Amino acid sequence: MDYSLQTLFILPIALGLLGFIEPCTIGGHLVFLNTQNERSEAEKIKAVVIFLLTRSFVAGLFGALITFLGQSLISLQTGIWLAFGLIYLAMGFIFLSGNAGIIKHRIDLAPAAWKTAQNPFYLGLAFGLNIPACAAPILFGLLGLAATTGSVLAGFGMMFLFGLFLSLPLVPFALIPGLSKYLERLSGKLKNTRWIVGVVFIGLGLWSIWFGLNVDPVDWSEV
Repeated sequence: MDYSLQTLFILPIALGLLGFIEPCTIGGHLVFLNTQNERSEAEKIKAVVIFLLTRSFVAGLFGALITFLGQSLISLQTGIWLAFGLIYLAMGFIFLSGNAGIIKHRIDLAPAAWKTAQNPFYLGLAFGLNIPACAAPILFGLLGLAATTGSVLAGFGMMFLFGLFLSLPLVPFALIPGLSKYLERLSGKLKNTRWIVGVVFIGLGLWSIWFGLNVDPVDWSEV
């Protein structure tokens, strides 16, 4: 089966950018930016690149792992797509109803020392393993789609792109410290825009249900 441009590239990029503007994600990014204040411009560029690649690689490994596990369930793929579709629809309506708190839980797998480190590699690991509550539904929504690709490489690539674009907008803020105040203001303005996430999940749900009804698992398994 040929995967669409939307599935492999546009969707993870768009969800990564959406995750970036989630208020609690912005808060974490501000913490990262504060650790770079004393560096020279050249050192900041190097640090941000290391941070971006490390965080993206960790996200990619999650995608590869979940896809690898999903390969053992090929015969159940139609049901999985339909199930994920219904889950995404439910999550979308929960966000639209203003009750997002019931599905938002922080997942933190990183040692505490990594979160206060100055080294961008350890910070990248910490951010990759620490999933903020407000971004968790987006991340797991994309993980579910990555699992249905049936290709470990595709799963890795989708999640790598998600992690990359979740962090890529940090570059101008790192290079121009004065911009950080605007990022903080953006966080405040976006606190009441959770409906956007709800609409995205409803769209994902409809797409996943359509996928489950129209894609033959046999074709999927031959990729």
